[in-house]
Amino acid sequence: MVGRDPWVRDVRRTERPAGHVVFFPHAGGAATYFTPFAPHFPADVDLSAVQYPGRQERMGEPFVTTVEGLADRLAVSLRPYADGPVPLVLFGHSMGASVAFETLARLTAAGAATRCHLVVSGRAAPSAQRRDDAFPRTDQDILRHLADVGGTEAEIVRNPELMELLLPVIRNDYHAVDLYWPTAHTVVDTPLLCLTGEQDARVSQEQAAAWKAHTAREFRLKSFDGGHFFLNDHREDVARLVADCVGLAPRPED
Repeated sequence: MVGRDPWVRDVRRTERPAGHVVFFPHAGGAATYFTPFAPHFPADVDLSAVQYPGRQERMGEPFVTTVEGLADRLAVSLRPYADGPVPLVLFGHSMGASVAFETLARLTAAGAATRCHLVVSGRAAPSAQRRDDAFPRTDQDILRHLADVGGTEAEIVRNPELMELLLPVIRNDYHAVDLYWPTAHTVVDTPLLCLTGEQDARVSQEQAAAWKAHTAREFRLKSFDGGHFFLNDHREDVARLVADCVGLAPRPED
């Protein structure tokens, strides 16, 4: 087991893992967003989640202001897992999909992604992003956007004290995504599964399907009923797809 790293928080670990899934949160999100997914994964799959600086137990740490900067640092933290004996799945939602993709590109360049798999969710492919997809910039626009996409509970959005703590985090992450314009022809040599919501106003079906151009290996696309945070209503199905895509299944008892 790799030693404790503030960038990678354990969600669930097992003694004899068949694989390891690492979740990358959305803009403004934290590692705990993925905790409810854990019961839906096979018992012999290790689960971890990235914890970006500036939130929860990392409150007070300086933000990383670019997607590329996050990927640079996470490639260091995840290298021991990528070099490990079991398959590693990088699963990113929304901003997290971009961070996971860039992290995998760095691991690939370092020759450390031979047993990796990529799952992207709720994000347009790098080659399909549009300049008019800019994120909201004012606090009022951010609050409206949070209410529209449904990633933050309405009670939190309406709570001024909580939002005073969260807005700097969200503002930083939105700015990072706004600045991120990846190389359109980047390709990773790993299987890629893309998940998308059929009613996601930020990601069209065509933009999701365009991820096919960014892998040299198998590509699969799965659409779900729902908007940008369709994950919340399909945790069991999402967990099954992620586990199935790398053949992770419970082992028979010895």
